[in-house]
Amino acid sequence: MTHPKYCSNLLIRKRYPTREITIGNLKLGGENPIRLQSMTTADTMDTIKSVEESIRMIDAGCELVRLTAPSKKEAENLGVIRKLLNEKGYTTPLVADIHFTPNAAEVAAKLIEKVRVNPGNYADKKKFEEIDYTDITYQEELERIEKKFTPLVLLCKKEGTAMRIGTNHGSLSDRILSRFGDTPEGMVESAMEFIRICRKNDYHELVISMKASNTLVMVQAYRLLVAKMEIENMNYPLHLGVTEAGDGEDGRIKSAVGIGALLEDGLGDTIRVSLTEDPEFEIPVARKLAEKFNNNSNIFEIDTNEEIKLPYSPYTYERRDSTEIENIGHKHTPVVISDLSAKSEIKQSNFFGFGYNYSVQLDKWNLQEQAADYLYIGSNEINFEIPGTLRVIVDYPKWKTNYSEKTGYYPILNNSELKTITNKNSTFFLNIKAEEKDIDFLTNYTNCIIVLETEYKNKTQIFRKFRIELAKLNINNPIVLKYNSIEKDSETFQLNVSSEAGSMLIDGFGDGLWIHSDQPTQLINSTSFGILQATRTRISKTEYISCPSCGRTLFDLQETTGKIREKTGHLKGLKIGIMGCIVNGPGEMADADYGYVGTGPGKITLYKEKTVVRKNVDEENAVEELINLIKENGDWINPSTQQ
Repeated sequence: MTHPKYCSNLLIRKRYPTREITIGNLKLGGENPIRLQSMTTADTMDTIKSVEESIRMIDAGCELVRLTAPSKKEAENLGVIRKLLNEKGYTTPLVADIHFTPNAAEVAAKLIEKVRVNPGNYADKKKFEEIDYTDITYQEELERIEKKFTPLVLLCKKEGTAMRIGTNHGSLSDRILSRFGDTPEGMVESAMEFIRICRKNDYHELVISMKASNTLVMVQAYRLLVAKMEIENMNYPLHLGVTEAGDGEDGRIKSAVGIGALLEDGLGDTIRVSLTEDPEFEIPVARKLAEKFNNNSNIFEIDTNEEIKLPYSPYTYERRDSTEIENIGHKHTPVVISDLSAKSEIKQSNFFGFGYNYSVQLDKWNLQEQAADYLYIGSNEINFEIPGTLRVIVDYPKWKTNYSEKTGYYPILNNSELKTITNKNSTFFLNIKAEEKDIDFLTNYTNCIIVLETEYKNKTQIFRKFRIELAKLNINNPIVLKYNSIEKDSETFQLNVSSEAGSMLIDGFGDGLWIHSDQPTQLINSTSFGILQATRTRISKTEYISCPSCGRTLFDLQETTGKIREKTGHLKGLKIGIMGCIVNGPGEMADADYGYVGTGPGKITLYKEKTVVRKNVDEENAVEELINLIKENGDWINPSTQQ
């Protein structure tokens, strides 16, 4: 299949060339490093707190500080904040975050270095109305938007102020939704309408973003944006981020999956890792993620002379249809493989790390929601009865002598061992180096599960090339993606494997995930399931779509998110949105089953999907009211009844 171009080369890890722009004293895009940014959580009218928070962020390495400006008074106070920061020796550019209020954007454009506008609500009021536009009435709407937006464009051009046109999946206008639906295409067109107005006025100090809480939507939207800009001869720099990623491990994995998948293809000039934590904690995470792509050592050179034809669309999700072998491939959710091969002796207590608890008193195994499906033991032995749901992978020589007659035990071979197989119809796993060129021999082994790995750093491109070769040869064996990590830092480990595996899974490639690392087994297991959850390929826990807090936030997001997690963490598969204010609340609720949104001081509005169910609930009662709402809709399960 031939698709519009969205990166420099699908098989070469190379930064996509974008236009260099100026934001105050900062250069962004072009050949400049990936810039790191975050957003304050303090009320912008609280000058001292805003300055102190900005300084903490800058000291942590933040290169762009964003503050909310919901009205003219906050926009005016940005000038005061700018002046105080300058007096303290901090000249890092400031960005005004604008929603709904064009007049605030025009004030901010005269005082600080950059404004961010959201096309979904800059010139439109969202009412969730579906309107049937004709071509004529749609054009009239575009003319109305141009009239409203052009004054800001001309002002920014005059003042030398940069602008981010930031589309959010959760706040597309009714007009865009009516014509394009809640889709990546709609997100792109929403931004392009505003970009074209800027270009018409010869204003180009632009950064563009396509943010969503759904990593598939986010990645597809950015790719579509670049392809669209290519067609229209544009190359504006990109700001990357996953909105409402959450906190802790989940927030880091989800951000790495979305941002990392794009960085893997060279897209992205500035990033923000949105965590429901203090903003200065976002910067070290963003730095680690960016640093991964500054290392160009140990790169495998792929022959790219022939035309690249992808066997899938990078703009929509469709899982590669593989052969079903055991419980792997075809319509099965991707399996998780745990690894105890490095243990000198395997004990029942080792199983706790990957989701199995053994009760000595009851002589019984208990399975957690995130229980691995397969266990690799290498050349070790297991001398006790294991759970019947768990299957075991063993090195071929050991399997022949100890386990060939035992149900649920499967050999893993390398190429040189293939010729020694006596029963070619039995199931086995086969280690394959993804950079191998001659793989047509696989057509003779339709009963093997391929374990795909490489020690080179450009894994995404090597795995993609392997997938292309599989399609050419019509080889449909299931694929287990194996990632070998030597990272000692646990956070770097999570970020790296999440970006690499996330890139493949978002494109529908991978029937299983096997992470080999010296990290604790429990961390590896939770990371594996976290990656599958973040790519929506396997749901194993409650998902929280939680915004990172800002000056608009009307309650303590970190504390509230913790309370809701404590009460609902057992509701596997449920998506709960926790939003500090109304800006993205209703839109993001469309991607959540239930929503908890701040709508006034001490007041919460509860949603079922995007429909308001309870208005102005007192904050002290709101979590319990949310639980009641879940119960009323039949989605509640008592923790004690879960197995």
